Amino acid sequence: MIVIHHNPACGTSRNVLEIIRASGAKPVVIDYLSEGWTRPQLLALLAAGDLTPRQALRTSKSPAAELGLLEAGVTDAQILDAMLAHPVLVNRPIVVSPKGVRLCRPSEAVLPLLDSLPPGPLYKEDGQMILNEKGQIID
Repeated sequence: MIVIHHNPACGTSRNVLEIIRASGAKPVVIDYLSEGWTRPQLLALLAAGDLTPRQALRTSKSPAAELGLLEAGVTDAQILDAMLAHPVLVNRPIVVSPKGVRLCRPSEAVLPLLDSLPPGPLYKEDGQMILNEKGQIID
């Protein structure tokens, strides 16, 4: 089973969801902006993805700067508390599969988490090719 913590307004998140579906998987889609996070859930995802709260912090198009989270001396605990209060601060999408947990930025970072690659060619929303017609990953 694959789970994607998804923001439907995010192009990267939409690309990752499409890649997962094109691979034949039927992911569980969690709209984390509407559902929010629990502390244990977020801590578990970060640990499994080998991420610190600072590494998972979305710094652009989020209130991170306004909340002072980009200042020197801000602790991971403070960032985590802010993420729980403002789910948009968590960078996305985070994908969970039997092969691991990963923050999938760029979109093609999801490919190692899939049981099989989607048929090619496969493109991102912006037209950038991810897989060619032979199903080979484009770097």
